[in-house]
Amino acid sequence: MILFYIDPGTGSMLFSIVIGLVTMLYFLGKAAFIKVKFILSGGKATTSKNHYPLVIYSESKRYWNVFKPVLDALERKAIPTVYYASSEDDPVFSVAYKHITSEFIGEGNKAFTRLNFLEADVCLMTTPGLDVYQLKRSRGVKHYAHILHSVDDATGYRLFGLDYFDSVLLSGEYQKAHIRLLETQRGIKEKELVVVGCPYLDELQKKVADLPKRKNESFTVLVAPSWGKSGILSRYGASLLDSLVQTGFSIIVRPHPQSKQSEKEILEALEMRYKAAQNLEWDYSNENLNVLSRSDIMISDFSGVIFDYAFLFNKPFLYVNSNFDARPYDAYDLEEQPWKFRVLPEIGVELQENDFGRIGQLILETSKSSILEEKRKNANATAWQYKGKSGEMVADFLVGVLAGLKESKDM
Repeated sequence: MILFYIDPGTGSMLFSIVIGLVTMLYFLGKAAFIKVKFILSGGKATTSKNHYPLVIYSESKRYWNVFKPVLDALERKAIPTVYYASSEDDPVFSVAYKHITSEFIGEGNKAFTRLNFLEADVCLMTTPGLDVYQLKRSRGVKHYAHILHSVDDATGYRLFGLDYFDSVLLSGEYQKAHIRLLETQRGIKEKELVVVGCPYLDELQKKVADLPKRKNESFTVLVAPSWGKSGILSRYGASLLDSLVQTGFSIIVRPHPQSKQSEKEILEALEMRYKAAQNLEWDYSNENLNVLSRSDIMISDFSGVIFDYAFLFNKPFLYVNSNFDARPYDAYDLEEQPWKFRVLPEIGVELQENDFGRIGQLILETSKSSILEEKRKNANATAWQYKGKSGEMVADFLVGVLAGLKESKDM
C-alpha cells in the first residue's frame, strides 16, 4: 500500500484551486441556464430563489458582540437579512428577530464552500483573507464589506487580509492611511473606507455598566496574551509567570482562545507547573468582561484586548512587543510603525525580560500613574469614534449600498 501525505498548507492550496474551478463552472453553467430560460420565457426576467439582498457571516460566536448592534439596527429598520453562523450555539439562535433569518452553515472548509457559492447583493463579515485562500469571492455577490472586530490597526491581519473587499468599516479615522498606502503599493483597487465606530465596544460598554461591583479582593494581575511564537506564553512562559507568582499578587492567566488549539502543549505544561500555586488561576470563559473587571492591571503583548481593557475600564497595563515579528502581517509592507505600537508607549509601560526581577515594583508604579490615565483617555477618543452609535451607522451604510446597487440595476 502506498500512502501519500499532504501537509496542511498544500492541502489548503489544493482546496482553494478545486473550489475556484468548481465555483467558476457552477456560475458559468447557471448563467447559461438563466439565458436559455430567459429566451424560453419570451424575454421575462427571472430571479434566483437562493439570492439574498444582505448576508452577514460570523465565523465564531465570539463575534456576536460585533454583529448584535448591527442586527438590532437592521431589525428596527425592517431590513431582511440572512445571518450565517459557523457556531452551532451562536447567540443569534436565541433571539426572536422578525426580519433576521439565521442559519448554521458549519465550520472551516464546509462554511467556506457554502460562502463560495453565495448569491447576495451584499455580504458583511469580520473574516479577513477574502480571495486569498479558501474563502473566495463568489461571482454571485456584488459587494463584500469587512468590519474590523477591534480598535486595532487595519494592517494587523495576515498578508492581503483586506485587499479584495469592496469596503472596510473602521472604528477610527487613523485606520485609513495605511490601507491606502497598501493599495497604492500593491496596485489594487481602492476600497470604500467608512468610519462607523466600534459595535463590539458599544455592546460591551452596556454590559460593563451592569457588572456587579467588585468585592474586596487582593491586588490582581491579569495576564492576557495573544497566541503564536510572538505571544507572551510562547516567548516567556514560566520565566514571566514564576516572577509574577513570587510577588504574592493574585494572578489570573487568560490565554487567547486560539491557544487551546495552536499552543495546547505549552498550556498543558504551564498548567501542570502551577497546579499547586495558590495565587494563580486560569480563565477560559467565553466572555472576558468579568475577569477584566476583577483585575487591577493587565499584562499583554500585541493582543487587541489591551484596548478593550484601557478603553472600557481605563485601567493600566504592561505590554511586551519589542520582538514582534511583523513578517506574516500586512504591517510588514509599511515603513511607518503601526498606530498600535506608536500609541502603546504613551498609554502603557513596556515590559522587558530584564524587568522580571523587579516586576512587582513596576506593576505598582504603573498602576499609580495619573499621566498614563490621561493619555489612555486621549487614545480612546481617537480609536473609538461614534460611541453608542455604531450599530445604526453600519446598518445605514449597508442600506445605502443596497440602494445604490438597486439604482444601478434599474438604470
